[in-house]
Amino acid sequence: MSLQAFFVAATVVTLLQWLRVRERRLLPLLALFALLAAAHHQDDWRLARGFHLAAGAAGLILLAMLSSRQPQARP
Repeated sequence: MSLQAFFVAATVVTLLQWLRVRERRLLPLLALFALLAAAHHQDDWRLARGFHLAAGAAGLILLAMLSSRQPQARP
């Protein structure tokens, strides 16, 4: 199984999960997997590098979204 197939499968599973729960934090994860699948589809490393950089940016956005959650009060 190639890395491209893995990232396409991860994109589909994340999309199905997003359709089920409508959690907006899944969108950057969806973008990350889709961009990595596109990067591994490219034959030219210059094009692939741009997709990898965009995937990294999506990962940083996801990190910011997860870090900005307010701590919940414990009873």
